Amino acid sequence: MPTAMATANPPVNDSAKPHQALARTWRPRDFQSLVGQEHVVRALSHALDTGRLHHAYLFTGTRGVGKTTVSRILARALNCETGVSSRPCGQCGACVAIEQGRFPDYVEMDAASNRGVEEMAQLLEQVVYSPVSGRYKVYMIDEVHMLSGHAFNAMLKTLEEPPAHVVFILATTDPRKVPVTVLSRCLQFNLKNLPPALIARHLATVLEAESVPFEPAALAQIGRAAAGSMRDALSLLDQAIAHGGGRIEDSAVREMLGVVDRRDLERLLEALVAGDGRALVELADDMLSGNAPFERALLDFAALLQRIALAQVGAITADDEDGSVALAWASRVDALELQVWYQIAIHGARDLPLAPDAHAGFSMVLLRLLAFRPESDIGAAPQPALARPAVPIAAAPLARGPAAQSLAASLAPSVASRAPVRPAAAALESPVAAPAPSTASSPAGSPAPSAPPAISISPALPVTAAATPFDGDWTSLAAAVTAGLQGRAGLVGQFMQQSELLGFDTATDTFSLRVPVKPLAEPALLGKVRDRLAQHFGRPMKVTVEVGTVRGTTVAAVRNREQAQANAQAHANIEGDAFVQTLLTSFDGTILPESIQPLGPTGDPTP
Repeated sequence: MPTAMATANPPVNDSAKPHQALARTWRPRDFQSLVGQEHVVRALSHALDTGRLHHAYLFTGTRGVGKTTVSRILARALNCETGVSSRPCGQCGACVAIEQGRFPDYVEMDAASNRGVEEMAQLLEQVVYSPVSGRYKVYMIDEVHMLSGHAFNAMLKTLEEPPAHVVFILATTDPRKVPVTVLSRCLQFNLKNLPPALIARHLATVLEAESVPFEPAALAQIGRAAAGSMRDALSLLDQAIAHGGGRIEDSAVREMLGVVDRRDLERLLEALVAGDGRALVELADDMLSGNAPFERALLDFAALLQRIALAQVGAITADDEDGSVALAWASRVDALELQVWYQIAIHGARDLPLAPDAHAGFSMVLLRLLAFRPESDIGAAPQPALARPAVPIAAAPLARGPAAQSLAASLAPSVASRAPVRPAAAALESPVAAPAPSTASSPAGSPAPSAPPAISISPALPVTAAATPFDGDWTSLAAAVTAGLQGRAGLVGQFMQQSELLGFDTATDTFSLRVPVKPLAEPALLGKVRDRLAQHFGRPMKVTVEVGTVRGTTVAAVRNREQAQANAQAHANIEGDAFVQTLLTSFDGTILPESIQPLGPTGDPTP
């Protein structure tokens, strides 16, 4: 496919004229030639033309977006011999001297190398003197956030109320490190990063003026690599001209930048859509032979997926950069799969240094892209046994690709034939009307049946005329009274669950109990316990309590024991399940012990 080349005359090799870097040659000299910072230009132009000048300006932004350039233009606008305006002439002595860095009333100071209070004091000593040859004395402090705390303190008063002939211009790449007391004394302008398309258009203008032939696709690559910095873009353009021998070609720029060929990314998408693992491995091998940057490939692939996602929601059109490519893939890639691929790609790029080598790590990421599918795909597969596992293995659902789905399909009949394992739930979760009878011993040689809950909970009985006798089972009684509180157990519930029965006097209806801590033996609490017992039995009851070590059976002890047994049974069921073991072996998985929870009678995990 032929590439479009801009028509231009070949560059003239003038050895008598020394070459100057494009970033310096094409530095804007006025506001009108400043690219991409219209919001700053508009505000400063209006201020200059109306005479509403401030004594301190703060320019923020990343490297290469024009902070120093704007300060020099502002200094020329303030000191141009034709008068203060937003359009300095650029020809007078003041404009030329400022551009060449020899104007005595324009001082640029690098705060990174002059950050102490002594340097700041020397600068402030000169503020009181009138300008030597200009209208204003302009002090530009670059990377102002590097100043020490004492240096900031030294300049605060002068920064707030400088002489009428002084203007401060501060510039920083990290405004968060500038004290609020300084920020409040300045007009702040945030210079934004430039979009790649705008950078590419400006580079085309530069190359046409420099008579250098170019391919537009190459400039688009440089625009993306510049990451919003016009200075970086012009430096890369200088490098590309040297690399291409006076021409800017797409293939040469890709080689210089280490950019992945877009055709490789589309091959990757084709193989993923087709589910072709062999093609993915061959692609990784081809990229290895071409010395492709694997980390960059994964990041570029993630960027392509992001563009496709935007196309799927109608956020880009065919006129946008790479818009036609993204639109072509938008209808072929499932939105859920795209999101999974995006996450795998960015995490794979992050983890690539941990791989044995870059090629092996890249190959595994490609195979991971093929193996994993979103949860909706799993539900569509005929895998009833996997729809709801008896005991969850991990919090996140398993995601499987075609290979894993075929394996699961082959194992599903045998797994589905097994009844789901439901470990015995805690007895307190299954209230019954009467205490459970003791479990009869099993016949010799036969497995013991599942024992019914040791503690059965009866709902709280209202006070009636018929007196209910006490059968001697304190744990069942305590569990019943606790259940009757219906979420309002509080200290009464704690008393019933942690108390131990020492004896019961049938003649006086007096319970003798032991509790582990003194707060459970407070008179006010005992009064509430007596009320609950009287409501349950239908007659007044008495309670005597002693504080000491509880050695007998309590509701809390029974609960803990049964919960531990249920957890142990759930772990044993998971570890002994053949299908789970097959998944762990095939996909190098790991069971998370803390994620295993036994299921209650309703199929929900027990608390």
